[in-house]
Amino acid sequence: MAEKPLCMPTQISDDGDTKEENIRCLTLLGHFGFECLPHQLVNKSIQQGFSLNILCVGETGIGKSTLINTLFNTNFKEHKSSHFYSNVGLKIQTYELQEANVQLKLTVVKTVGYGDQINKEASYQPIVDYLDAQFEAYLQEELKIKRSYFEYHDSRIHVCLYFISPTGHSLKSLDLLTMKKIDSKVNIVPLIAKADTISKNDLQKFKNNIMNELVDNGIQLYQFPEDDETTAHMSSSLKRHLPFAVVGSMDEVKVGKRMVRGRQYPWGVLQVENENHCDFVKLRDMLLCTNTEDLKEQTHTRHYERYRCHRLKKMGFTDVGPDNQPVSFQEIYEAKRQEFYEQCQREEEQLKQRFMQRVKEKEAAFKEAEKELQDKFEHLKRVQQEETMKLEEERKQLEEEIIDFYKMKAASESLQAQMCTNVKKDKERKK
Repeated sequence: MAEKPLCMPTQISDDGDTKEENIRCLTLLGHFGFECLPHQLVNKSIQQGFSLNILCVGETGIGKSTLINTLFNTNFKEHKSSHFYSNVGLKIQTYELQEANVQLKLTVVKTVGYGDQINKEASYQPIVDYLDAQFEAYLQEELKIKRSYFEYHDSRIHVCLYFISPTGHSLKSLDLLTMKKIDSKVNIVPLIAKADTISKNDLQKFKNNIMNELVDNGIQLYQFPEDDETTAHMSSSLKRHLPFAVVGSMDEVKVGKRMVRGRQYPWGVLQVENENHCDFVKLRDMLLCTNTEDLKEQTHTRHYERYRCHRLKKMGFTDVGPDNQPVSFQEIYEAKRQEFYEQCQREEEQLKQRFMQRVKEKEAAFKEAEKELQDKFEHLKRVQQEETMKLEEERKQLEEEIIDFYKMKAASESLQAQMCTNVKKDKERKK
């Protein structure tokens, strides 16, 4: 706490003359009144800790992991990614970091297989889907009756570090398409990766070409704050260096009598933290020292609010009614509830009518089938009767034939007997 002197006021006599006295100054320890409020916020923030969510978009092997390691001076052990992914994916990792008494919850989201496919038409879609999913998760938490922001991990992306290949000419069509799709959802900070592969003259031309292309295609980058003269001056200085030409390295190289982080080449040493060699220090200061809270604020006030407004309008909510008068949330809720109830009633009535129609159709089908079966039964019955009658006639005919047969047999037997008798008589006569 700072010490502040407190001086006793001079005393004034009844006649209005001022008596000069020795003024005794008291030294006070601590602060008074609401000037303590910033210290309360600082203490509370330190206790709660901070969070930062970074999205790294770039081709495989362009140096995303190395730059993150260099930014936070920590070796995050990761497996190397392959170039043979059929689709673009995202790798999400969260780390708990501490520097002095400040705790940071760092979430790093990196693209996997970005730019490795032959057909790159939809390479940006997983990135867009992920950004929207984080906004949707926060919106759902916000709409809950019992919210718990203190325990909820806000996974909305605060900054997108877009890694540009050091071609030295211009941006690729995939870069322009992807940045155009996500510039309304996240703060984009373009980076020229592996900037040590380009000479200084070519690097400046490359930067100018990139910025001209971004402006021509209407791509919105992160808007640096310009709240006051000091901030505006710092922001204009950073804007002049966009896109940042960065080099990452965790290796320590001896330069003179000191060890620095850099890369050793046959022609010399590239120092990562030397501003004459690359823009790494500017990126680190912007990202971690000066603009961290502004990045988070713009994520909430610009990008999330835009998504929230779009989603609520899509759900039917609005601020004004048909007569351009303010409408309360309760009125909108009741109107939507009534509309939903009427829609349910209509759908229920449609289902009933559809059900009755189906029942009638089934009844008609059953009746038709029953009629067909009845006709078939009558036909078979007639056929059976005809067959029975035919068999009965054949039986009668057969019986008549049997009777005739027996008659003929009897006649034949009587005739034979008579003939035998006549033969015997003839024999007796001859004797």
